[in-house]
Amino acid sequence: MKKLLCTLSLVFSLPLCAYQTDTHIFKGKKTAIEKPVTVTLPDGYQDSKKYNVIYVLHGYSGNHSDWTKLTNIEKLADQYDVIIVNPDGNFGSWYLDSDIDKSSQYETYIADDLLNYIDSKYSTNRSKSGRAITGLSMGGFGALHIAINHPNLFAAVSGISAGVDVRPFSAEFDLAKVLGSYAENKEKWDSIAIINNLHKIAAGNTAWKKGADTLPIMLDIGVDDFFIEQNRALHQAMLKMRIRHDYVERPGIHDWHYWNKVIAYQFLFLTSHMAP
Repeated sequence: MKKLLCTLSLVFSLPLCAYQTDTHIFKGKKTAIEKPVTVTLPDGYQDSKKYNVIYVLHGYSGNHSDWTKLTNIEKLADQYDVIIVNPDGNFGSWYLDSDIDKSSQYETYIADDLLNYIDSKYSTNRSKSGRAITGLSMGGFGALHIAINHPNLFAAVSGISAGVDVRPFSAEFDLAKVLGSYAENKEKWDSIAIINNLHKIAAGNTAWKKGADTLPIMLDIGVDDFFIEQNRALHQAMLKMRIRHDYVERPGIHDWHYWNKVIAYQFLFLTSHMAP
């Protein structure tokens, strides 16, 4: 267990934050995937209160500890009084259920095994209004893919530097291990591109009324990111389909400096669409 106490030293030492971060291993009941997960509890966490939960996914080649090691994300648990969950995506699973590798069923692992585990272990708001999901790069894709395909699970979603359409990168990022070769599995590759899944959310998102059956979406990417063109194309497609969303381009590239800078904006967006 890691317990981090932050203090503000004036004449006396006044507590500023006291989030608690734990990492433990659990085995999924449905997938049998056994992986570590890092969970940050807000200051003053108590079983008598129901907490909203934000799931934050890492990128390709990363693991469950990336966000807590490389950013200040833990402070956001205190700021927004939420539980933060950082699962492990097995280096390059792309958070998909693979037809190629039956041991790599990470969409089900996140959407079923992990959510049920967190709800059983912690005092959470177990409704859709109490959950949100985000992630960077591979994790940004995973967050969008899971939220769109499991519409009853999350109140809002954001993708940071997200690989929203990986077809131009078919020879990279271990994608063929999950999807098979592009040449032989083009239909599968096409089916997972976020731009080809917008029809699943278009009808609900045109209303964009509080309490309506909508999925609030935010896309956030640096102008010099190698995924920029795919994000711009997705943004334009969403505008054409009248899908309400937040789209942000900022100075930056595909790196931790950018992700550490923008994660607070994701939490501001996500929590604004969650239960108070």
